[in-house]
This record gives sequence, structure tokens and C-alpha cells, in this order.
Amino acid sequence: MPLRSANDLGANADGSKSKDYCHFCFQAGKFTDEGITMEQKIVKMIAQAREMNIPEKNAREMAEQILPTLKRWRRSNGK
Repeated sequence: MPLRSANDLGANADGSKSKDYCHFCFQAGKFTDEGITMEQKIVKMIAQAREMNIPEKNAREMAEQILPTLKRWRRSNGK
């Protein structure tokens, strides 16, 4: 999710805004779907995209291209 405004930002444990994560994924300093694998996240994102009438193929392609580049999912993080 693009972080375009303060309302898009998640919250750190101290209540400050996270500059790295959105409010859907990060609340009170924790991921809302803690422990999920990247493949599980892709499946979840595809389901959400289908609810928005985005074809599954397009949603999968976007998720597989974008997720590995995000801080949480970068391969260098050991995930």
C-alpha cells in the first residue's frame, strides 16, 4: 500500500507513526499477521485483489514483484 499520508501509516509500540508500514499491516508495533509466510501473504493479497475485481493473474504478478522488495519481506532479512 502506498504511504501517501499520515493516515496510511501504521503505529509503532510507542504510538508514533511507522514510516515503513501501513496501518493495515502494522499496529502497536506488531504486524497484524505476524508469522505469515510470504507465499501466504501473496495468497491473502490475491483474495483481497479479487474482491476489488482485479484478475487473479494480475494480482499474483503484482504481489510476486512487489512483496520481495518491501522491507519486511526482503530476502536479506532471512525470510
